[in-house]
Amino acid sequence: MHQIVRTVLAAALCGAGLVAATAERSEGAGKPVKIVALGDSLTAGYGLPGQDGLVPRLEAALAAKGVAAEIVNGGVSGDTASDGLARLDWSVPEGTDAVILELGANDMLRGIKPQVTRAALEAILRGLSERHIAVLLCGMRAAPNLGVDYDQAFERIYPELAAKYDTLLYPFFLDGVAGELSLDQPDGLHPNAAGVSVIVKRVLPKVEELVARVRARQPS
Repeated sequence: MHQIVRTVLAAALCGAGLVAATAERSEGAGKPVKIVALGDSLTAGYGLPGQDGLVPRLEAALAAKGVAAEIVNGGVSGDTASDGLARLDWSVPEGTDAVILELGANDMLRGIKPQVTRAALEAILRGLSERHIAVLLCGMRAAPNLGVDYDQAFERIYPELAAKYDTLLYPFFLDGVAGELSLDQPDGLHPNAAGVSVIVKRVLPKVEELVARVRARQPS
């Protein structure tokens, strides 16, 4: 009889310990990762109702997978990489854990020299690295009418900087959307709600990886 009691008590204590440990892990895992999406009109949600923009849709997609994250919309329509650099300090406040960096499309559309774009993006990455902020760098492709030399110089920017700063890379932000009329707004440049859905679905694994990097850096 005493042996049975001791066994039941031991099991109860172990069970209580397991519940406490699980609760502690859940509490730590549940603290939202604070992300700033620093970009241009593609991030800002140009031409779309608020709920259909990239940031709310991406945050909802993360939540649906049980990933606790708060994403701040740091997109400004028309911004170049240099514009993003100029507002970096106030767009990415203290307490930010990670940044989704989506800049360069307007540089390309305006034919800004690739070395200027590279310098601005590198300065952003350097500043975020010094602040120990994890980054997902979203690449852009050049329009073919700009010529082969421009195209090659521009598209090298993203993979080379990602490698230099050990940054996660999503090679082409508009992958699966660019050139698809059914996924674009009438201007042919910005995704419609269906296009945003495609972007969110494709970029989501990389954003999950970004969150995992942040979690790995946090004390256990």
